[in-house]
Amino acid sequence: MRCVMKTLVVCAAVALVCAPLPARADGYFSPWAGVNFGNTQAEGHRTFGVSAGAMGAGVFGGEFDFGYSPDFFGEKTLDNHALTAMANLIVGIPIGGTRGAGLRPYVTGGVGLIRTKLGPSDSNDAGFDLGGGVMGYFSDHVGLRGDLRFMRNFKDLDFNNLDLNVNGPFHFWRGSIGLVLR
Repeated sequence: MRCVMKTLVVCAAVALVCAPLPARADGYFSPWAGVNFGNTQAEGHRTFGVSAGAMGAGVFGGEFDFGYSPDFFGEKTLDNHALTAMANLIVGIPIGGTRGAGLRPYVTGGVGLIRTKLGPSDSNDAGFDLGGGVMGYFSDHVGLRGDLRFMRNFKDLDFNNLDLNVNGPFHFWRGSIGLVLR
């Protein structure tokens, strides 16, 4: 009897773990590659990274975006790069639904870290990004994503006088394209 009880408990646990659950969020993972522009230091330099997020109810969600730009400042003789890590809110409207082929134009923005290194000096600054793009799906799980974002650090922003000049000391644009898996 004891062996039968153990077997029933193990079977119930396996059935509970393996049981399908209804989808509550439309999650995605997107490795990407692109270029930086809009800043003479970063003009045309390559960048790559990954974005991952989820959209609740198909419209509103959150996203983490990580980007790395080797030779950001163009100096081949000096060790230099830029790294961004941003936590974003994302709003997108699924055209064609959240399953199968379809499009999802979106806007996104958030805050995080902008780390730069040029030779022996490096800087870790709080920053923000604003942007948008479109995710296009060919099937339930695979598609392409095009994205354009503006990145800027918070240095020298004057919040008391509402001077949010986007052309501050360190800023750039990033255009990217990538695979998107949901």
